[in-house]
Amino acid sequence: MRWPLPRLCGVLLVGAGLVAAGAGMSGQTSSSGWKLVVLGVAQDGGMPHLRCTEPPCSEVRAGHRPAEKVSSIGLINRDSSAAYLFDATPDFREQVHALTGGRVPDGIFLTHAHIGHYTGLLYLGKESIAAREAPVYATRRMADYLSANGPWSLLVKDRHIVLNVIEPDRPTVLAGGVRVTAMTVPHREEFTDTVGYLIEGPRRKALFIPDIDQWDRWDRSIRELADRVDLALLDGTFGSPQDAGARDMSQIPHPLISTTRERLKGTRAALWFIHVNHRNTERDRAADLAREGMEFEM
Repeated sequence: MRWPLPRLCGVLLVGAGLVAAGAGMSGQTSSSGWKLVVLGVAQDGGMPHLRCTEPPCSEVRAGHRPAEKVSSIGLINRDSSAAYLFDATPDFREQVHALTGGRVPDGIFLTHAHIGHYTGLLYLGKESIAAREAPVYATRRMADYLSANGPWSLLVKDRHIVLNVIEPDRPTVLAGGVRVTAMTVPHREEFTDTVGYLIEGPRRKALFIPDIDQWDRWDRSIRELADRVDLALLDGTFGSPQDAGARDMSQIPHPLISTTRERLKGTRAALWFIHVNHRNTERDRAADLAREGMEFEM
């Protein structure tokens, strides 16, 4: 299945009582005012990917399909304009414009220190907008990494960002009745730990786990978690072992999409895959891959 437009239009998720509207940030506002917005779906390197000369990358370069921004979601309240960003990707500028019109979000929640998940913070520095005390939420290890290593340390020193340390399994309460809870997940820890997030809006709950090594390596049950939420945006990096190309998949482990589908068959949550590798064999045939511009009532 191909999606020739960069936005997915008019998908009704009846089973979970969710609405995904694909006209950018326009669409019916939920009674709570809160929406979760998909701002990017690709793995860290984006799509088209460097050195990729085959479809779908070649189709993007030829103008036959849209490019894909790196995996990120946003949370916005249309009544109060409060807005929160989850992961600061290399596509930070475009994603912030889509979420807020260019205003610095009221908070940025980070998952870990791999290139696609935090490097966008540099746009908050003096070379770009010289933000003043932009709130960044991160685990203690992530916060220590940013404070101790340049160029991120200058963002902290010059107060372009203010680090708010979050503790796993302890909710952060945001304005407007939203709770965000980090959950540590097993993933390569070259620099920091990795978390996913449980996002609890006034009406609905969502799970955001763009990166995990394998579900069996986690000390939690993804099935139990999915049965407690309305929406699950989960690691969809690979559709098959061949999607890793010449690289050793044991060095970049991720659960296959088919494995996650089987594990969550019949779950309460509406399941969508995000963080999709450019080689992913499921890309043009799966109906449950998230698309940029999707909106879900919260």
